[in-house]
Amino acid sequence: MELPQELPVMTLPGATLFPQALLPLYIYEPRYRRMLRDALHTHRLFTVAMQKPGRVREVPCSVAGLGLIRVSVRHTDGTSHLILQGLTRVELAERVPSQPYRVHKMHPLTSPEVEGVKVDALVSKVLELVARCLHSGAFAPPFPLTPPIPGAVPASGSKGPTFSVKEVLGYLEQLRSPAAVADLVSCALLTDPLERQIILESVDLPARLQRLIQFLMAQAARGRNNPAP
Repeated sequence: MELPQELPVMTLPGATLFPQALLPLYIYEPRYRRMLRDALHTHRLFTVAMQKPGRVREVPCSVAGLGLIRVSVRHTDGTSHLILQGLTRVELAERVPSQPYRVHKMHPLTSPEVEGVKVDALVSKVLELVARCLHSGAFAPPFPLTPPIPGAVPASGSKGPTFSVKEVLGYLEQLRSPAAVADLVSCALLTDPLERQIILESVDLPARLQRLIQFLMAQAARGRNNPAP
């Protein structure tokens, strides 16, 4: 898929969009309503960037997620609900003068799949930590588990399918792409937005996996030190 060189940017606090991830959004600001309308009439693409922490004015992080609008439902009051699917990491370049929403030139960030003993060992360590954390309830997964695990927060009113820890791990293990494992685990299980942003900015795959391992170990330790009541 050939990507435009200039694309709209939605800046959101604490938001990260990983490749292949699905991000539900509610569009209500007038400028983003216009952005959505323009995107739907052209390429159906826009970028989600995290707002730089500590900044009062809108300042997006330089590495963001480019997404494709999969579903968009417009309401009678002009607001919309949509599902954005991540396509790739992008680096934001210079801002293009535009009104009323932000547009940037951007460059896709891709890293070749790396195979070998080192990557295999890193992926195995990630899966080991995911299993340990799910079994111990060190963090709550974004999907209902059965049987419930200590410390897990069930989805409010959810009647969707439930999964065992074994099924979750089985799904991760059958993924052929180590990059997909790293991104999926980061998106689903890292609770700190800044940690997710660091993983998003880690284009080099071994470095991405190593950072993910560090974050999972720290998160597991926080869970042990702060057990659920």
